[in-house]
Amino acid sequence: MSDPEIDAIRAILAARPRPSGLAERRERLDSLGRHYAIPSEFRLEQVDANGVPAEWSTSPAADQTRAILFLHGGGYISGSIDSHRPLATAIGRAAGARTLALGYRRAPEHQFPAAVEDVICGYRFLLEQGLAPGRIAVAGDSAGGGLTIALMVAARDRGLPLPSCGWCISPWVDLENTGATMSTKAAVDPLIQKSYLMELARSYLGATSPRTPLASPLFADLKGLPPVLIQVGSAETLLDDSVRLAGALGAADDVVTLEVWPYMIHAFPLFHQQVAAARRAIERAGHFIRSVQAAAGSA
Repeated sequence: MSDPEIDAIRAILAARPRPSGLAERRERLDSLGRHYAIPSEFRLEQVDANGVPAEWSTSPAADQTRAILFLHGGGYISGSIDSHRPLATAIGRAAGARTLALGYRRAPEHQFPAAVEDVICGYRFLLEQGLAPGRIAVAGDSAGGGLTIALMVAARDRGLPLPSCGWCISPWVDLENTGATMSTKAAVDPLIQKSYLMELARSYLGATSPRTPLASPLFADLKGLPPVLIQVGSAETLLDDSVRLAGALGAADDVVTLEVWPYMIHAFPLFHQQVAAARRAIERAGHFIRSVQAAAGSA
């Protein structure tokens, strides 16, 4: 038994295998974002977030006092505001908030810690706009999920007020790639294999150790972070990153919710316009963000 809608996505991915060139890889992921239409009610505005290119997406129903900082995936080498615009707008609608999608610097041109520094700049930008930290959520998929946790750790360590919560989609948080599902789920994962992740890690890290906490936040001190929702597919090699991250957050006495979605593949909410389970996941994430921020507002 499987999910016919995600099986259709599998067929599309199989027909368009990952190219070897960096420019072609970036274009392949950007074309995914262009494939899906953005609802006409959204207003898009390009802004400079303390030197980092960013894009506001706002619907008429969005609460102007609440925002989501969205950090795209792509293994630190690809992905962009364009590739993830459909997902960034979808979570804004589900959460009833504005979304600021961040175009952080990518490897290999800009290695660690460039991406981390850029997301901190983006978060500071939101604070400087007058948004209360309890009204800001951080969200991201894959590498963006890792950056979501890294941002929280860095904000805490730098004395910045923490955001209300984080939403991590299939987060990549161990750049040593030691999770057991790297092998046990290899046969069912159509997107991510360990050899590819090792290549990405080398491009991003350079000479930096893969156990550096802000590069691999699984190894960070996670004490005192805000609530986190982790959503991951059961059919992905990065499943164990999510399971271990949830365990580490729980062991640090943080509030964490882990959802493992049967038959779903890596970063499955990207395909929400074609996959009902992905739409349900986004709705659950929107409810999570609303609930946490409502509780913060009443505290």
